[in-house]
Amino acid sequence: MTNSARISTGVPGLDAAIDGLRIGDNVVWHCASLDDFARVLAPFWTAARADGRRLVYVRFAAHPPLVEGDDVETHHLDPTAGFEPFAVAVHDLIAATGREAFYVFDSLAELREAWHSDLMVMNFFKVTCPFLYELDTLAYFPLLRDATTPATLAGIRETTQVLFDLHVVDGATYVHPLKVDQRSSATMFFPHLVADGTATPVTSSEASARLTAAKGRARRRPDHWTQLLDDCFDALDADADAQARAHAVLADALLGHRGQRMGELARRHLTLADLLVVASRVIGTGQVGGKAVGMLTSRAILQHDPQRRFAEHLEPHDSFHIGADVFYTYLVTNGWWEHRLAQRSDAGFLTAGATLHELLRHGNFPTAIREEFTALLEHFGQAPIIVRSSSLLEDNFGNAFAGKYDSFFLANQGSPEERLAALEGAVRAVYASAMSEDALRYRQVRGLAEADEQMAILVQRVSGDHHDGRFFPHAAGVANSSNLYTWDASVDADAGMLRLVVGLGTRAVDRTNLDHARIVALDDPLRGRLSDPDDLSEFSQRRVDVIDLASGLATVPLDSLVGTDVRADWSLFTSPDTAALRRRADLERRTGRPRGTSKPLVVADFRGLLAGTPFPPLMRGMLAALASAYDYPVDVEFTVNITAEGAVRVGVVQCRPLQTRGPGAAVAMPTVRDEAGVLFAAHGEFMGGNVRTPIRYVVAVRPERYLQLGTPARHGVARLVGQVNRALASEPFLLLGPGRWGTSTEALGVPVRFAEINHATALVETTYAEGGFRPELSYGSHFFQDLVETGIFYAAVFDTRPDVTFHPGLAVERPNLVSDLVTDAAPHLASVVHVAAFDDLELASDVVSQRVLCATAGALDGAPCAR
Repeated sequence: MTNSARISTGVPGLDAAIDGLRIGDNVVWHCASLDDFARVLAPFWTAARADGRRLVYVRFAAHPPLVEGDDVETHHLDPTAGFEPFAVAVHDLIAATGREAFYVFDSLAELREAWHSDLMVMNFFKVTCPFLYELDTLAYFPLLRDATTPATLAGIRETTQVLFDLHVVDGATYVHPLKVDQRSSATMFFPHLVADGTATPVTSSEASARLTAAKGRARRRPDHWTQLLDDCFDALDADADAQARAHAVLADALLGHRGQRMGELARRHLTLADLLVVASRVIGTGQVGGKAVGMLTSRAILQHDPQRRFAEHLEPHDSFHIGADVFYTYLVTNGWWEHRLAQRSDAGFLTAGATLHELLRHGNFPTAIREEFTALLEHFGQAPIIVRSSSLLEDNFGNAFAGKYDSFFLANQGSPEERLAALEGAVRAVYASAMSEDALRYRQVRGLAEADEQMAILVQRVSGDHHDGRFFPHAAGVANSSNLYTWDASVDADAGMLRLVVGLGTRAVDRTNLDHARIVALDDPLRGRLSDPDDLSEFSQRRVDVIDLASGLATVPLDSLVGTDVRADWSLFTSPDTAALRRRADLERRTGRPRGTSKPLVVADFRGLLAGTPFPPLMRGMLAALASAYDYPVDVEFTVNITAEGAVRVGVVQCRPLQTRGPGAAVAMPTVRDEAGVLFAAHGEFMGGNVRTPIRYVVAVRPERYLQLGTPARHGVARLVGQVNRALASEPFLLLGPGRWGTSTEALGVPVRFAEINHATALVETTYAEGGFRPELSYGSHFFQDLVETGIFYAAVFDTRPDVTFHPGLAVERPNLVSDLVTDAAPHLASVVHVAAFDDLELASDVVSQRVLCATAGALDGAPCAR
């Protein structure tokens, strides 16, 4: 084998004109047809054979093969799997082939057809070309002129080492070098007439003009995506077959998931006209992602309801979508593709992910994308918007990704430059959340670490209106079509439930505040889980999330809003807090001094909305219609606004399959004969259906010791719990802690991330009066979704209630094994986290009787559960 620094094109005259090819060159031939390309490929391939080169053909197109022969290594790859799988497959092939191989690739135009994107063709070249260069290869690429936009050609020109413009005029071959890296001469960049091994530069003005005239004027074609949309719009006026073909192509481009349950559901309910509206609002190219697909599909189901029950009650939407291809473009533009490749490996999944998590916050967007961002902002004017994650895997059957990726409210105020900067910052932050540790660990647990996951983004107009410098909807929340986590045996689970708050819905899905959402069973909306006025006073919403038009997302006291003009009757949402008013009156009588302000204290009970409007039956009907269409329970995020005429308008902002196991088979609840062996027993306040299961370990956070810790140490307790969680991953164990597990406010409970408790069999929250710790039954929240999806049983133990038994000493008086499981645990933390082992502890619950019990087998009558 010859190791000359110069490589022959197979045409001696052309070699002389460009001073030969070099090892590492990527050679792109911009040509009219593959027949024209064959004129220059054949001599190159012949010369490479004669030189004993290793010949590799990367085959991915439907056109006839470009090269054949027993000495050619042909590798068939499938670009329809998507950009990343294909790009990675090519990368792996190049890596496995090794150094100094010679390559020819099929027509790059075929990639455009597979991905519906000229931009992604350019991205593929940008990530492949440098790797070929690094391994001292030489590669030929045909780039068809009529299938290439100027922007694609410019991006390829920037990346490649050699770019030739190839023309065949009246049977004569002309090669015009447009770029020859690190080489130049007085005539190199003239067109050259190639014939019989020679290459004669066309230098005279007359000959150049004749050649230009013979070639004809170059046609500027639209990019593939624009042409696709034009064809689909034309299909609206064509016959049914043409419409069906257009619908299929556009659905593949926007929705993905062909053959999967969610994808087929979306295709069934979104018409061609629906898809064209979506396509006209896509920035860049690529799929719109799971959250967008769920929102669009659910709205289509309700809009197209045969009985027309819902259309007039739905708030319109005018969402925009940042296509998933923009995520890859952002990575490629900023030079981070190598990190992306590393992150796909087992070894680099978390470590390279952490690197990307930081990098993604600080990149730059291509000019063309920034221009589209500007157009988006011009559409919304200065209306507040929310920038939401919409990854390919999100909101699918089996994988909700609830709360795993970020979303950001933007007040969208200020100058155009300030608004653009805020939008770009939010998009960067959503991209970064795709690489957060919680999201990556979730993918590992769900078996999705190797799945093609990329981040599209849904940009929505925030539902609501201006109210005294603030923007918010009258109400918002989460709705579940199946209320399987009931607190009373008479609740009709099939009627559904709501988790309802005043203002933005963040307080309904998050678990980071002191408030409590209003839980509504739709079979009897006024029947609440809490009926005692003192309980209602303590467990009501007290603060409201709004968009402050001057500062952004803000939290304000509910009392401060009551009485302001929201163009609706506040009695729809609030009632006087009779318990608090009684306490204030008693205090005034005892002290002789007036207390408080002139504003009445209120609770957000939504009595007026639930009793005096069609809202409850409307929501029940919507949920039933969606669950019927999905053939599965659904989880819906919604907003509620009351018009000036008093009409109810519901905005469906998200819909996904409700991850649930159902109540399960009935169990025989054991009878307690020795209360000393009961860890806890209660009526209601549990989630997880019917269970009877052994518990090998109890991991208890001791509230009296936890209370003595400062903020950093409390977070250290959460990290230690995470280490214990991983150590006990294969064992059935129960977590027992004060207040709220998973809160971000350590004063309310233990601030664990879900990945730090995800192996638990059961999660139990308890009260502790001295620290003000109380459970919060988070029906409908993201935390709730995580528990249900992972199959973790939940119970709340209010030890002051008369029907509750709670003996934490049963666990904490046993030897503490935490230091055996985590050998480097700090002593001051190891004394707070207590791990007790049991041979005979079991957990049992029954939905019908609403009983939950955790006790040793010796304390129970009857046979113990199977271990």
